[in-house]
Amino acid sequence: MSARFWCAFGLSLLMSSFLISPAFSAGPPVVPAPTKSDVPLLQLGNGDEIKFQVYGQTDMDTVLVVADDGAVTIPLAGSVKVAGLSPSEAAIQMEKALKAGGYLVNPHVTLSVSTSRSQRVSLLGEVRTPGRYTIDSSTTIFDLLAQAGGITPNGASRIYLIRPNADGNITRYPINLRGLDSSNFSLPVETLKAGDSIYVPAADHFYVQGEVSRPGQYAIDPDMTLLQAIIKAGGITPRGSSSRISIKRHLKDKKYKTFSADMSEVIEPDDVIEVKESIF
Repeated sequence: MSARFWCAFGLSLLMSSFLISPAFSAGPPVVPAPTKSDVPLLQLGNGDEIKFQVYGQTDMDTVLVVADDGAVTIPLAGSVKVAGLSPSEAAIQMEKALKAGGYLVNPHVTLSVSTSRSQRVSLLGEVRTPGRYTIDSSTTIFDLLAQAGGITPNGASRIYLIRPNADGNITRYPINLRGLDSSNFSLPVETLKAGDSIYVPAADHFYVQGEVSRPGQYAIDPDMTLLQAIIKAGGITPRGSSSRISIKRHLKDKKYKTFSADMSEVIEPDDVIEVKESIF
């Protein structure tokens, strides 16, 4: 065979390797679109104002208010139940109502929430601006805290999501903001629903005195150890001794106990830590 044939054959093999090799992909891998269960939906509720539009029918444009029975009254078709539906789901129900009444052959309804009064949560406790805040499907607990100006210096790092269920029972879910410890949290940490309350309690405190760089009062972090408490106080001075540390702890009936502790001791509220001078 001619040299020209082998040259062409080799070139075709080289091009084939470029086309099928993952290393020479034409673009980033395709990521499947999130399913309905992956994306939280904003649900309509009583008191919400929604802008109603029908494509090609500008005379039907109006603003609807979700009534106490969870329904809205749309032009021509009358009452349609929308509470508990997302705007896109509600639009589909409205299209069905318009078709069923024989008013429009193939209506295309668009809804947008102009004022949300149902999707609100309460933010309580040690935040700079407590109150009720409107949420949407993407609002996280951290977004909510930011809207409220953040946690005050006296606030704890373990906060609580308080959620009522359908039976009226209330469950408190602890959230450790510092460590994002959700081991006792049965829901995604960022998930918020209308009717939730976020409570930021005041932090418990401990006290450090003696041979540390910054004696004083400090907030207790969840499961804080003696070592972490001393580090928070700036560490032991050159004159101090890590083997001469005592804790004075409150007991019941206004009694105290004082004991020597190792660095793994878990700090309790109102503990008084004393780091003594080295005897050498």
